[in-house]
Amino acid sequence: MQNTNLQAIEELEVVPGFEHHFLQGQVWNAASEEELREGLEKAFDYRGDVTITLKSGDTVEGYIFDRKTGATLASSAVRLFPKNEPRKLSIPYSNIQGLAFTGRDTAAGKSWEAWLKKYWEKKQAGETNIELKPEALD
Repeated sequence: MQNTNLQAIEELEVVPGFEHHFLQGQVWNAASEEELREGLEKAFDYRGDVTITLKSGDTVEGYIFDRKTGATLASSAVRLFPKNEPRKLSIPYSNIQGLAFTGRDTAAGKSWEAWLKKYWEKKQAGETNIELKPEALD
């Protein structure tokens, strides 16, 4: 029966994912518009706080939850929840100099495939009542 279950899972259609890059601790200084857009896309996919350095020299740290990409940097904006503030903030791309991936990436290593592999290892070892439980946040 176990072999049938494994075979059925292996035969499921798998949607191609994206390669997860471990960005925590990295700094992204954009030298061009293309590099800035690329960095902000990575920041949007990042599941931790990001520190944005503005062209004014100020910094804003928070969690990026949305972005609007337009034809120009001025018509594009990133939206975030600033750390320790109860409001949302919108920052035009044209005001951003660079960013740093400063918070812990809560999604790193937590893909469906990783969970499924652990599940079947536990199942084959004879464990029962195997559940998907969220990890406690810091």
